[in-house]
Amino acid sequence: MTLSRAELVQLHRDLVRTPSVSGEEGDAIALAAGFLESHGLAVERIGGSAFAWAGAPVGSDLPFVLFDSHLDTVPVCPGWTRAPFAADLEGERIFGLGANDAKAAVAAMIASAIALPHAARGELTLGLALVRDEERRSAGTEEIVAELARRGLAPAAVVVGEPTRLDIAIAQKGLLVLELVAKGEAAHAAHARTLGARNAVTELARDLLAIEALLAGPSGPVDRLLGAATVEPTMLSGGTARNVVPAEARAVLDCRTVPNEPPQALRARLAGVVAGEVVVLSERLRPVATDAAAGLVLCARRARPEARLYGSATLSDMTFFAGRQAIKVGPGESARSHRPDEFVTVDELAAGAAFYGRLLEELAIAGIAASAVEARA
Repeated sequence: MTLSRAELVQLHRDLVRTPSVSGEEGDAIALAAGFLESHGLAVERIGGSAFAWAGAPVGSDLPFVLFDSHLDTVPVCPGWTRAPFAADLEGERIFGLGANDAKAAVAAMIASAIALPHAARGELTLGLALVRDEERRSAGTEEIVAELARRGLAPAAVVVGEPTRLDIAIAQKGLLVLELVAKGEAAHAAHARTLGARNAVTELARDLLAIEALLAGPSGPVDRLLGAATVEPTMLSGGTARNVVPAEARAVLDCRTVPNEPPQALRARLAGVVAGEVVVLSERLRPVATDAAAGLVLCARRARPEARLYGSATLSDMTFFAGRQAIKVGPGESARSHRPDEFVTVDELAAGAAFYGRLLEELAIAGIAASAVEARA
């Protein structure tokens, strides 16, 4: 069965109308699961996310393809001029929180699973993961990956649905979260100069400027697709009272990492130019890359010849598929995400569903074996 353009738009708007801020996405997951079940797909719950099966029976010798996207959204930000959950359709634009990131990909993936091309039904198994809590902790996909591993199921190819203008991200930066801790000496603000008390805020400022100077030059490895690692201070704290020189000040550093520089190497580079302590808060989200000659990538390019291959600076659940053929691709534009009056166009939505369908056809023909794909290229 194939969803009509009107049915696809209706599904997408229904998803947008269902609030699903991270941690509160249960209703949206239930809606998506119910829709899939009503169209004949087997759906199960894995750790609070929905997982649907289509195509060949699970556990057969045929390739297992995983489609993965998230139903949760960030909270409503200031600046909206429309009701964020109204899913208003104005001309060709559908407005609403999550309309672009990533409910457009979710709706398009659901449509492709329901309409799994006849030629592909007996040639591959499709798993569709519609996950929770991606925006905060990437918890949903991590749970699903663990459960699939427990069952001895390993996807041969993974497609992560995010707004990429249907360009194909074959590499993605990782996330290393550090805390820079500067030490000073508590003292009355009126006497600090006389006492020579070190101000932790001033020490922290010097360290931040030292990091900025370090990264301004050619100080670290450069990845062909992703460039160099980046470091941005995003949160500052320090001080206990207006009239007390702070004994400690802290800055959270958001570091986007690249495959050819391990997190510990980046941390060491930063620690080498600062006086304060550099503490690791999180390093679980690693960079990931897929070879441009991999079978999945070649199939995706055949499904959309005009798509460009690129490296993505933004995170997604692609991070959990290192070592597998994985790409990030979907309808919409990343620049619209997490902004007021978020939207996606009807044409983008329809193009996304068509692309995912063509990709499944190509994967079925190729068997996802690189040699078979290359023989047809």
